[in-house]
Amino acid sequence: MLIHDAQGRSTSPPERVGLARFQQRRAPAVWCGIVAAISVLVAGQIVAAHIHALGPLTSLFRDYAGTPKSATTPWAGFLLALVGMTTRVRVTALAAAVGLDLVFVTIRTLEGRPFTVGNGPTIVLTLLAVIAALRWTGTRRRTALHTIALGALLILATKVGEIWLDITAWTCPRVLDPYVQLADRALGSPSWLVGHALDVAGPVPLGLVRWVYFELPVAAIVVAIWQLRGVTTGLWPRHHLVRTFLTLGLIGPIFYVVFPVVGPILAFGSWGHGMELANVWPNSVPLVPASVESMPFDDFTPRNCMPSLHTAWALSLFIHSRRGPLWLRWGGAFWLVCTLTATLGLGAHYGIDLVVGAALCLTVESTLRDPDRGWDRARIRLVTFGIGLFAGVLLCIRYLALPMANYPVPFGIAILGAFAALAITFYTTWFAPARGADVQAPAAEHADLEHR
Repeated sequence: MLIHDAQGRSTSPPERVGLARFQQRRAPAVWCGIVAAISVLVAGQIVAAHIHALGPLTSLFRDYAGTPKSATTPWAGFLLALVGMTTRVRVTALAAAVGLDLVFVTIRTLEGRPFTVGNGPTIVLTLLAVIAALRWTGTRRRTALHTIALGALLILATKVGEIWLDITAWTCPRVLDPYVQLADRALGSPSWLVGHALDVAGPVPLGLVRWVYFELPVAAIVVAIWQLRGVTTGLWPRHHLVRTFLTLGLIGPIFYVVFPVVGPILAFGSWGHGMELANVWPNSVPLVPASVESMPFDDFTPRNCMPSLHTAWALSLFIHSRRGPLWLRWGGAFWLVCTLTATLGLGAHYGIDLVVGAALCLTVESTLRDPDRGWDRARIRLVTFGIGLFAGVLLCIRYLALPMANYPVPFGIAILGAFAALAITFYTTWFAPARGADVQAPAAEHADLEHR
């Protein structure tokens, strides 16, 4: 609608002018993001060809016309994208994705190839992006492209992450597991304790926590869909789980090459391919040596233990489920407990990996959460505290591993006490003040939503 000024010139309402200016500023950022994503994929493919690994573009092509490497990720990204669609489009797209997957499964079965799914959602997600960009207009188009971008980014980030794991093995011929194993004694060597407990518990608990560990994206998508459930009506959350997941996936893997670690079942267990120091996990903790140094390891095992991103992601899922309905809160708590149990009990991580991963999660969450609040003193203090704890624990592992093993109690109290202080500060900063406001709010579940 146009309005006229005193001289009779037509102009637009202020809110439309503001929206137009916002879209003009946002367009270059979107194109820069697309170019950056393509550049990263191409660079990853080049590196993969050099080290004879599966590149992200090759892996993406298999999602379209071959055997997908992951059955969960394409469906997770697809379901996330559907949040921005109307009910009619969701049903049609879902039926098309299931139908295509059945066709591909049938073909693979007849050819004797492995059973998996994921082609259908990848193809339909791409078609939805083309249709939304070329045929839809206005708010419907913007909302659909936004959620499609989130879903696609989740898939592409996974592809890049896979080649990054191969790069960690290629660039880090030696690992720091001897240091971490010694430092972990300050926490009581929990990986040995939980691993032994799962062995005693039998196949059912072991199978449950293993499934939870590998299907973390399933729970993440459930929480994300709940948070984004109002986007088709114009309600966008100021902060949501997908932002935290992607940021953790961007920052955390950097430390895989800074602090390469493979995990107790590989360095001290039966999965070491002959490179392990001793085959003792989880039955007995190795003796404290007179000196410590890094150990060589093979050139194909990812160095992806420090920090524990499974812990960071599960904790962020737990945090984002806290203001949901009861079933979501219980689900978030269940996934966190099972993930922590699996990270230790499957021999994938040492206990101190979890502390570092949790500190990273709280730091990233404190950086992204409640953007309208700005960088006040509480946020700066919390982020600084988290960075200090993260860096401090890594430095202690690297340079004080033997003292930590010989004097575990004071070091354990210091590390756990510092993390407890960080967790309490996080809670009081982001959750405790909201309690009084939630009592007065007519719809507490929409506390994190605003109209855009």
